[in-house]
Amino acid sequence: MSEIEYNDEMFSLAQAAALSRARKNSLVILAVQRFVAAFVAALSLAALADELPPLSDRVAGGDGMYMVWPGDILIGIGARFGVDYKLLARDNALADENRIYAGKPLRIRNPHIVPAGMGDGILINIPQRMLFHFGRGELLAAYPVGLGKPDWPTPEGQFRIVTRETHKSWIVPKSIQEEMRRESKIVQQEVPPGPDNPLGAHWLGLNLWGYGIHGTIAPSSVYRFRSHGCIRLHPDDIAELFDKLKIGARGRLIYQPVLLAVVEDGRILLEVHADIYGKGGDPAQTVRDMAAANGLSQAIDWPLAEAVIAAQEGRAAEVGRLP
Repeated sequence: MSEIEYNDEMFSLAQAAALSRARKNSLVILAVQRFVAAFVAALSLAALADELPPLSDRVAGGDGMYMVWPGDILIGIGARFGVDYKLLARDNALADENRIYAGKPLRIRNPHIVPAGMGDGILINIPQRMLFHFGRGELLAAYPVGLGKPDWPTPEGQFRIVTRETHKSWIVPKSIQEEMRRESKIVQQEVPPGPDNPLGAHWLGLNLWGYGIHGTIAPSSVYRFRSHGCIRLHPDDIAELFDKLKIGARGRLIYQPVLLAVVEDGRILLEVHADIYGKGGDPAQTVRDMAAANGLSQAIDWPLAEAVIAAQEGRAAEVGRLP
């Protein structure tokens, strides 16, 4: 072998070794990049999960029948059971929602996902218009509620019961007196107990100044946004709740238009409400983020989920099932 041939061979070997080292370095760099990307993604998913509502596992209500009583109206029946009267009309093939009669059977389909995160006390989800009463981790009762109008919103936050009164006089706040004046109504400073008192017969005063959980003289206004921020219940429901709650009982008001649940039999349920106060963000993105954070993306039937999101009926609907 000549010296030139020997030098060429040694140069080729050196090139091959350098190329091998470069390839190994590239593989190491690629592996590190993938690890960092996976780590960042995991951190991002964990941070996202912390910001999202927790996954639920319980449902209140269901699918049943109701026999119409004399004097019933559809909007009042819907208020009593926590379902929009227009959905009641559709579920029962009523062309005219005003044409119901005593003795007529109505299908009542009112499943509601129970928001997670409460062990004892009262949880009120504002967009859902539902109050949930818990004791020792168990759901004791669920009631439809009426809440504040968009221009008089019910506040979010922790609260506790500080007063319990029956047949309370209503001391009309100055702001509501001004509203009465603007609307050319008789301006009242105080309304005594009786059939004209909008507080009804029971009052649970909150430490949120001026707010309370109370009854109503207009039961059809329950499950709607008609109050000046207080929480109103059907007279029978507030009477039942009043007897169960003592001064010091705690609760929380939340704002969660989108609820996702996996129930005991493996069904994945989705419930979406109108964003009445304009605080809930994009519901479709919220559903996708919740599904990703809880490992449910592959188990959800997305066309079904998108239909539930678009309809915003405010009832739990099955959108998938765990394998």
